[in-house]
Amino acid sequence: MQVRKGLLVAGLLHAGLVMASPADYVYTPLVESGEKEIDFKFGTAKDADKVREHAASIGFGYGATDYWFTELYLKRETAGSEGVTLAEWENKFQLTDAGKYPVDIGLITEIEAPLSNKRHTPYEFKFGPLFQTEFGKLQLNGNVLFERQFGPSDEDEKHVTEIGYQWQVKYRWQQELEFGLQGMGEMGKWNRWEDSDQQNHRMGPAVFGKVGVGQHQAIRYNAAWLVGVSDAAPNNTFRMQVEYEF
Repeated sequence: MQVRKGLLVAGLLHAGLVMASPADYVYTPLVESGEKEIDFKFGTAKDADKVREHAASIGFGYGATDYWFTELYLKRETAGSEGVTLAEWENKFQLTDAGKYPVDIGLITEIEAPLSNKRHTPYEFKFGPLFQTEFGKLQLNGNVLFERQFGPSDEDEKHVTEIGYQWQVKYRWQQELEFGLQGMGEMGKWNRWEDSDQQNHRMGPAVFGKVGVGQHQAIRYNAAWLVGVSDAAPNNTFRMQVEYEF
């Protein structure tokens, strides 16, 4: 019984709609050359089987050029009493000059690898276009993401490319405190979506801000409380991100 429970929980970490993580955040397309940051993310959610999931990561990022930002993360994901430690390399490319066109466009790529593979955790590759536009004090973001697992896995199912999305509406009230809404979801295979009751959709209120702490230094934060709006989604997810920029 204990072995079966462990395999079930391990499967929750990297099976099904593979893009869902309680620490996921909304990507934005703009890059600042020379910027360095230490980035901490955390998220927690309880799934439909009443298993509590946690995810946390710490990373270091650098704006290598005007159009390329690269970041390395160390991540820990747990479901119940089982967990896995991963390394992640994220690269963001700004494809248009900021403000030159009505919509700013970027591209995200991300590869994730387990640091130990006793449970045959697969590797994951994620990529997709990022979009941002502004209307007065409103900033709107929308992203389409594709993800594929590869390598060893305990799952019998063949690895497939899955599709998901992110969106965000932010009202820029003042630099230290902004507020809005965030939404995320996963639909299943990119060319054959899951039934609506098996898709994972969640949305809710969010806060944002940036606080200067010295010359060329700042702390940037955002956090959201996301409510499941589909049967397969967690009822409630809390996620947050804090960055120290220098």
